[in-house]
Amino acid sequence: MNTIKSVMSKALSHAKIIPHRSATRGHSDHGWLNTYHSFSFADWFNPNFTHFGSLRVLNEDRVGPNSGFPTHPHRDFEIFSYIISGELTHRDSMLKKGDEGAQSDKFYRMHRGDVQFTTGGTGIAHSEQNEHNKDTAHFLQIWAIPWKRGLTPRYHTLHFDDEKKRLGFVPILSPLKGGPDATHQQEQAAEPTIDGTIPIHADFVMSAGIIAPQKKFEWVVGANATENPKRKVYIHLAMTKGGKARIRLNGREETYNEGDGAFIDDVRAGDKLSVESVGEAEAEVVLLDTA
Repeated sequence: MNTIKSVMSKALSHAKIIPHRSATRGHSDHGWLNTYHSFSFADWFNPNFTHFGSLRVLNEDRVGPNSGFPTHPHRDFEIFSYIISGELTHRDSMLKKGDEGAQSDKFYRMHRGDVQFTTGGTGIAHSEQNEHNKDTAHFLQIWAIPWKRGLTPRYHTLHFDDEKKRLGFVPILSPLKGGPDATHQQEQAAEPTIDGTIPIHADFVMSAGIIAPQKKFEWVVGANATENPKRKVYIHLAMTKGGKARIRLNGREETYNEGDGAFIDDVRAGDKLSVESVGEAEAEVVLLDTA
């Protein structure tokens, strides 16, 4: 047991942590959309920020009232929206406005704590609009590269309570049971490796936590749910508290402000990463664990 602990602590001390400061993100303000890009996206390209493992896009978006993304296509990406505040309405392109009915895969009005997930696969089209008259929608839009192309398009939406996020990191996405060779039945069943999460077609786990000042959360790399023991973890501190939130990683001196991210490399499944809140306000942290 002591040998195992020694090996883990040695691996962790050699973890490579590289900051990705908010100011180094791409930024565009279109009036209706104020967006920050952690990775190259749309008209902004930076060769240093193209992807990290299977993580391809992390945009922090604010969409003004009565505006949004009109019907547009997606293909061969796993795409998910993490709602921070306001509301965002998803409409499948096959559904006419006025025929929505109750919340469903074809129509979903998302609020704080909701996560909506899309498998683009062979092709899908939908719109994401802020239909509220006065409130801005603030959310993270994240894309992952799937383990294979040509998947069947699909939507999933789940809600994750803030109360649980204040107790520790809450897993939100985990790999589909069956992996890249999942059968048709496994695809239809859409069971995630971690109960209560949304299944993703990638060796990828997403979690989120809300950390009170002077509190510390731990994350077990791989979450006992991934195939490849060699991992990369990207951590993002959402812009939720007007700059009053701040975090420290693994007890190292460097601190991270709202909008900052960190690339954590040279870690393995089973390693423990600590995230400590050292600001004046609680820190909303999103953690993306990828092969």
